[in-house]
Parts: sequence; C-alpha cells; structure tokens
Amino acid sequence: MRTRPTKVLATLLILTVTAGVGASLPAPVAAADPVADAKAQASAVMQKLQATDAQLQSLTDQYTAADYRLSQLNSAIGQTQAQMADNQREVAIDRSRLQTQAIQQYVSTGTSSNSTTLFTSNANEAGVKSEYSSIAAGNITTTIATLGTAQSRLRASQDSLRSQQNQASSTRNSLVGAKAQASTLVAQEQATLNSVNANIQTLVVQQQRAQQEAAAASAAAAFNAKVAAAQVTNSQASTPTQATSPPTTGSATGSGGGSSSSGGGKKVPPPPVSGGTATAVQAAVSQVGVPYLWGGASPSGFDCSGLIMWAYAKAGISLPHYSGAQYSATVHIPLADIQPGDLLFYGPGGSDHEAMYIGGGSMVEATHTGDFVRIDGVRSGGDLVVGRVQ
Repeated sequence: MRTRPTKVLATLLILTVTAGVGASLPAPVAAADPVADAKAQASAVMQKLQATDAQLQSLTDQYTAADYRLSQLNSAIGQTQAQMADNQREVAIDRSRLQTQAIQQYVSTGTSSNSTTLFTSNANEAGVKSEYSSIAAGNITTTIATLGTAQSRLRASQDSLRSQQNQASSTRNSLVGAKAQASTLVAQEQATLNSVNANIQTLVVQQQRAQQEAAAASAAAAFNAKVAAAQVTNSQASTPTQATSPPTTGSATGSGGGSSSSGGGKKVPPPPVSGGTATAVQAAVSQVGVPYLWGGASPSGFDCSGLIMWAYAKAGISLPHYSGAQYSATVHIPLADIQPGDLLFYGPGGSDHEAMYIGGGSMVEATHTGDFVRIDGVRSGGDLVVGRVQ
C-alpha cells in the first residue's frame, strides 16, 4: 500500500515545519501587571509625601522658634518703653520740685544745709538721691546730662530691639510662606496618593472579578461538557435497545448517568423556560448584588435557601426555608435532564448548600457572610444532586 509512506512523509514535514517555526518565535513577554505598576507608583508618591511632610515639620518648628523669639522681643521693647516713660515722669516731677525748693532756700537762707529734706520722696532709689544731691550742691546741669545719657542708652537699646524685632518678624513671615507652600504640596501629594490607592482598589476588584468570571466560565464549560456527556450516554443507552429489542409496554429508560437520584427512576419531562419556572429564575437573578444574610429571605439579605424560597414565592410556589427540606420537597432528576430553574444541592441531603440553575452552565446563589448574591459556574462535585420543583 502506498498510503503509509505518504502519511509518514507528511508527518515528518509537519514536524519539521513546526520545529522551525517554534525555533524562530521570540520568547514570550510577560504581560504587564497594572496592580503592581500602581503599587510602585503609590510607593513613589508615599516616599515623596513623607519627605515633604518632614520638610513641613521642620518649617513648623522653625516658625514656632521665630514666633517665640518675636514675642520675647516685643516684651523687652514694651518694658524698655515703660521704663523710659517712668524715668521721664520722675525727672520732670523731681526737677520741678528741686528747682522750687532750691530757689526758696536760696532766697530765705542762702544755704543748702537742709538740702537733704528735698529727697524724702525718693528715699528708695539711691541713684536718684545721688543725682539730686548733686543738683542740690549746684550740679543741676551735670545731673540732667547724666539722665539724658541714660535716656539715650534706653533709646539705643530700644532701637536695637526694634531692629531685632523687624528681623524676627521678617523671618517669621518668610516661614509662614514656606509653610503654606509645603502644606499645599503635602495636600496635593496626599490627594495623588489617595487617587493612586483608589485606582489600586479598582484594579484589584477588576482583577478579582476577571478571575471569578474566568473561574465561572471554566466551571460552566466543564459542567456543560458533563451534561453533554450524560446526554450522549443516555442516547447511546436507549438507541440500541430500541433497534434490537421489540418494544414492550411500560418499559423505562432509567435515570441515566450523572448525579445521584432519589426520584425512584421517575422520568421527569424538562419544564418549559416560561411560566412559573422562568419567573423564579428572573426573580433570583434580579437579586444579584444583595448581601448574604444568615436566615435572610428578603431583598435586604438572603441565605442560600432563603433566596430559592423567595424566588419561587414570586412564581406562586411555596417552599420551606431550609435546604434539606427543599431537597426532600423536590424530584431528583438525572444531570442530563437539567433545565433552568432546577435546584442544585450539595452535601448529604442538601445539607451543605443549594443554588438555582439558570442555564448555560451557570447558577445563582447566596454563599456566605461577607459575600453577595451572585452568578457562578456550576460546581459539579460528586455529591451534586439536581432537584426539580413541582
């Protein structure tokens, strides 16, 4: 036969071409991870924010020190001004009193033997007594000059303090501007960080959602394949019997492959996707996003059996609020016969969980605390039992 060498040559040619193509392909490039990129951006913004915040803290400390220095200078200037005013008042009063008494003594006695009586009003100030003793002795001009010198020193001190005050005020004002700029930068960088963090959260949610959708699609595809295989098995099991055996009245085809059945082999016809079943499916799907609530059976919150009970109640069908009781209240059917609206029970007697099949390998369910009513691909474990509501 000439066909075999031809097939061998064709096979070798395909392998050769495939090997050549594989060798020429570039190495796959890892896909960019937007979450990792956003986290790196957030880290950079955080570092910049920390540096700016440290600068703001330093400027705040400098401003506090400058403000304290300015307050001290203002206090010193006030004290100097008060001292100058007191001295001026005392000099004016005592000078007037001294001149009057000196003239009276000169006119009446011509002597200064009683000059000490002139200083009783200033007995607590030794410096003033000394100065006015000089005046009493005829050194009025010298004493006034001394007082003038003291006043000049006070003015010089005050001028120096005012100069320092101006410098301190200028420093504080410049720090106010620097603080305002740093504070604005901190606010801007914090806003940027908040935006990046919000973007990270969005990306993480999108990533998780994509993973959930991929897992649901994979589960749905696997379940559809399992249903199709069960249907093929049923078809293959029934066709030879009809072809080789004479028909007998009342013969049953059995439940077929798939999940376990407690329906006693009863063949249940697929329900139409309309009427009460369709209403229940639509009602259950409409609650997607409602939070899980243990014992819940209303749009404020559902548990697994509460969702099923509420959905079928919308179709006018009453079910108990317990997965085990719903398991017992339904007719269990082969996996190959599953239709939208059928119930999926997990665990012995449906004790672990239940959901509603909505078609296309998907189911709607309320899973656990912290989650929401959602659509998932059917998880077809070995203990899965399909129940139909009658």
